[in-house]
Amino acid sequence: MSDIRTYLFETNAIRICEENKPFWYTSGKIGPYFVNTHFIYGSEKDAVELLNFIDMALSDKLTLPNKVFQKVLDQYKTNEIYQNVVNTIKNYIEEKIDIYQIDYISGGERRDWFFSNILAYLLDKPHISIYKDLSTVVSDSKFESSETITSLEGKKVLHVADLITVASSYLRAWIPAIENLGSKICWSCSVVDRMQGGTEKINEKGIKSYSLININLDLFEKALELNVINENQLQMLEDFIADPDGTMRQFLIDHPEFLETALNSDEKTKARAQLLLDNNLYDLN
Repeated sequence: MSDIRTYLFETNAIRICEENKPFWYTSGKIGPYFVNTHFIYGSEKDAVELLNFIDMALSDKLTLPNKVFQKVLDQYKTNEIYQNVVNTIKNYIEEKIDIYQIDYISGGERRDWFFSNILAYLLDKPHISIYKDLSTVVSDSKFESSETITSLEGKKVLHVADLITVASSYLRAWIPAIENLGSKICWSCSVVDRMQGGTEKINEKGIKSYSLININLDLFEKALELNVINENQLQMLEDFIADPDGTMRQFLIDHPEFLETALNSDEKTKARAQLLLDNNLYDLN
């Protein structure tokens, strides 16, 4: 696990903000760190290239699984970081789950495929590619053949994900898509858990949820040890973990210029700042 923690910082998969410069999240909230788990594919550049490749290949859902698999297999064979990460996940799954009970491994569009495809191959399990519209394509473990399916009765599925936050993708798409086939996700394995309640929601659905890395104080103490952050940043992270909304509300009160600057920034930042105001996310009125 320690290697993956190091890789998360080495590849900038976890970015920690400079002092008094929190990140804007899609939700309109702000926070001191940002997670792009898929960067441990090897690097940000490699990860972005694969995402762009997936976007271009999405028009043909039937051939996409093999195309993605060929990319991740080549990366697995040639990139030491990605190979070590995938091997660690594989060993973790074998330690936590009786793999003989797993009938299929699934992964959802798009970032799950950075990990689910290669693990299906290494664990010799057929793979279910789940698309955002809840359609599904099943491939054999070597991705040599794929077919669109609408029924798969009584099978036990392990879902592999890059990241769990509040489990919205699970609840909206991944779980219903597998249930629509007549099967069940029995296990979930994510690389990173942001510890925002998603695991609890998955467990409530009768799914055993496992994660290799939890976003907690231990992780950020590792960052301090690696000289990625300083003591002041660690204190900010500690405060945020203890009380995310309260900490960021106080920051906005203490630094009114931060919100004002955001409202006069680029369109994406401006939209997120407006979302914060419109929904009164930090009770600033």
